[in-house]
Amino acid sequence: MLRTRVLTALVLLTVLGVVMTVLPPWAGHWTLLGVLAAGAWEWAAFAGFSTAVSRMTYVAATLLLGFLTEQGVRTSGVYPLMMLASVWWIVTAARIVFAPDRLGVGMTVVAGWLTLLPAVVAVAKLYEHLRVDGNWYFLILVSLVAAADIGAYFAGRRFGRRKLAPLVSPGKTWEGVLGGAAAVSAVALGWVAVGLFPSRFVLVALAVFAASVVGDLSESLFKRSVGVKDSGTLLPGHGGVLDRIDSLTAAAPVYVLGLHWIGTLW
Repeated sequence: MLRTRVLTALVLLTVLGVVMTVLPPWAGHWTLLGVLAAGAWEWAAFAGFSTAVSRMTYVAATLLLGFLTEQGVRTSGVYPLMMLASVWWIVTAARIVFAPDRLGVGMTVVAGWLTLLPAVVAVAKLYEHLRVDGNWYFLILVSLVAAADIGAYFAGRRFGRRKLAPLVSPGKTWEGVLGGAAAVSAVALGWVAVGLFPSRFVLVALAVFAASVVGDLSESLFKRSVGVKDSGTLLPGHGGVLDRIDSLTAAAPVYVLGLHWIGTLW
């Protein structure tokens, strides 16, 4: 399974690199739109929408809200939405700790929009800077999330004893969290050392790491509520689209807000 996961991740990174750096901007925008639609399709199952018509209705509503969100961002800027998303993930963390069983259909429907839409807007913002300014902020975000995943995986397998959230995701441990935090800190210090960011970037990276953990646990919570292991079967070794981007959905808005805080993104 690890080999399949790695091979799939390499293919995805290659495709991502081509889309972001070689193909024209419209390819990147359509890719984001496709990810949003696929994520909404899978999230619809969490809400109990079992028929193709009901799931497509949720996808259509999500795309419409995405369009309206884009218009709002054009007027007020991206950062109010990033702040809203950050608050949402703090609330989500509290819900995971104190009320993991209270998942109504209405909450699940809205949670999908609060999870997917700000993340897509955040990535679009980073993509815009890549195409206009040549800043590789998005790939740096990917490096942080990948470091978190790898550090947590190996530290958890080697040292994992204390369960992080046994009712939500029994496989995750506090030792894995510490391993992920250490890996993220090392990567962040590397970016600081080469002069891309001020030292405060390490704090941003740790906030991104914390958000990524919450994003991962949040998807696990919704999957557990409908009794499935994976959100889909599209990606070998990973499951569905949501299984691959769950950490990123929470990490991206926090990352964009953090870069704005340290004065490197406007």
